[in-house]
Amino acid sequence: MKWLDQLFNISSQGSTIRTELLAGIATFAAMSYILVVNPSMLAKTGMPQEALITVTAVAAALGCFLMAWMTNYPIALAPGMGTNSYFTYIICLGMGVQWQAALSMTFWNGLVFLILSVTGLRKKIAESLPNGLKVGIQVGIGFFIAFIGLKEVGIVISDEATFVAIGSINSPASIIVILGVIFMTVLSIRKFPGAILASILIITVIGFFVTSGGSAITSTPAGLISAPTGITETFFALDILYPFQNFAAALPVILTLLIIDLFDSIGTLVGLSRRAKLLDENGNMPNIAKALTADSIATMGGALLGTSTTTSYIESAVGIESGGKTGLTAVSAGICFLLALILAPVLTIIPAVATAPALVMVGVFMAQGLKELNFEDLSEVAPAFVTMLMIPLTFSITEGIGIGLVIFVFVMVFLNRMKEVPIFSYLVAGLFLVYYGMK
Repeated sequence: MKWLDQLFNISSQGSTIRTELLAGIATFAAMSYILVVNPSMLAKTGMPQEALITVTAVAAALGCFLMAWMTNYPIALAPGMGTNSYFTYIICLGMGVQWQAALSMTFWNGLVFLILSVTGLRKKIAESLPNGLKVGIQVGIGFFIAFIGLKEVGIVISDEATFVAIGSINSPASIIVILGVIFMTVLSIRKFPGAILASILIITVIGFFVTSGGSAITSTPAGLISAPTGITETFFALDILYPFQNFAAALPVILTLLIIDLFDSIGTLVGLSRRAKLLDENGNMPNIAKALTADSIATMGGALLGTSTTTSYIESAVGIESGGKTGLTAVSAGICFLLALILAPVLTIIPAVATAPALVMVGVFMAQGLKELNFEDLSEVAPAFVTMLMIPLTFSITEGIGIGLVIFVFVMVFLNRMKEVPIFSYLVAGLFLVYYGMK
């Protein structure tokens, strides 16, 4: 396996092939829900749900392989949760646009994204973010991930009066999640290899013997293997000329997709790269241009296959915290997505209670970035705090970055420290002001 080590520079990164492969499996375990959720959501537009399972898996694998090949980063991709809901509820159901046309706008969004990446504009935007804001993005994503984990198992629930409230904290599922967090914390402190993946697997097995709501937490698989469904109904089904034939209606949609995809991907990459220690001496991600290019090509490929925007996943942090440092982690996750086409009955039984503790622990790890903030400088702390607060509260990385950046720019202007602000920070903040003005 020496060739594999040399291909991904595994030893030079202080890792091993075994660690990278296990980290990829851990990443997949945290992301596997998308194989169920994405087809279910997009099917509301009239798309064939069974075919969408195959489309989702192939699009995710394509994105993972592209990221590994182009950047050697341990970051996995799949159809994004924010954009698939926008695709379904706003574009198709809200505007009455056919799914074939929506796929076309997704494709053209990816193409514009690719142009911005190749020309270096996306890299300049990413590097224009001040260091404090980058810390805020990392920590905010950590809070976001942890919040999602708690929400998925009902520990945190919605409330009419207070917006959020504590759920059924003494339910079997909640108790398992809390014990899972304790277990993962202890294993992590003791430097147990593969602590997160081991915990996910152990909790999944325990779930067979614990009931919640009258049924076992982990459902018994119907079988071991299944034949994947063909994708002929969605493959190249996009109405490629729709934006040109309906320019006035398509332009705002493409621009909105572009803004969401641009800042979600930049925010995710910046947050993950900080945690994975992939930043250079200037606090920038060395291969961010290539990472963003991989992201945009994956979006175009996903649209041709028949799914909404494919993007970098914050759940990649699970693999990073499991020791993943190279593209082999992404390849491992991609292979798992392809195996899921055959082993779907087994791989899709991982319950939310098994992945929720992992998401909470990843949030803990990412929150450690707080120590890098200069708490003596409020011009750094205030924008960072607003960013880390707004990401989970708005359920959007883009909104957190936008509001935090606008506050940063105005604070620096009023302090007469304009020269310390990169020119692209002014431009991006201006774009966000226009974006919010159009809402």
